[in-house]
Amino acid sequence: MRKTIVTAISAFVLGAITTGVVISWAQPVPPGPPPGADGPPMGGRGPWMAHGPWMGGGHGEWGDRMRERHAHMRERMRVFALINRADDLKLTPPDVQKMVEAFLLWNGNHTWKVLNVKPDGDTITFDLATAEGSVIAHYAMDPKTGRPSRRG
Repeated sequence: MRKTIVTAISAFVLGAITTGVVISWAQPVPPGPPPGADGPPMGGRGPWMAHGPWMGGGHGEWGDRMRERHAHMRERMRVFALINRADDLKLTPPDVQKMVEAFLLWNGNHTWKVLNVKPDGDTITFDLATAEGSVIAHYAMDPKTGRPSRRG
């Protein structure tokens, strides 16, 4: 009888300790959005996504790769932190030609050319061509935002 009581008390104490450890590991509930804020916090992602395996918080090769990529992006943003993007870029055809040529060089293409850069309504159109001059694709760029779009 005495061994049974000691065993029961030991099991109860061990269970209480285990429960205390599990509760101490629990995360506190994050606060909700402040009054008047629109939408859920963190841009639509809940706190379970911020440090989960899909957002680079996981373990192993995938998590390491994501953490490295985020660190690289933060470093790139830090390098150009003094440059502020204007609301209206006010691009001209020579600006568009320089931007597209720079994009080609940035991506390692030293042979393609930018041809037929001209204003067309509220966009600036241009063509990408091979070194021989045969047109590969037609594009248009918004002079206010600098956003390119493919034309026919």
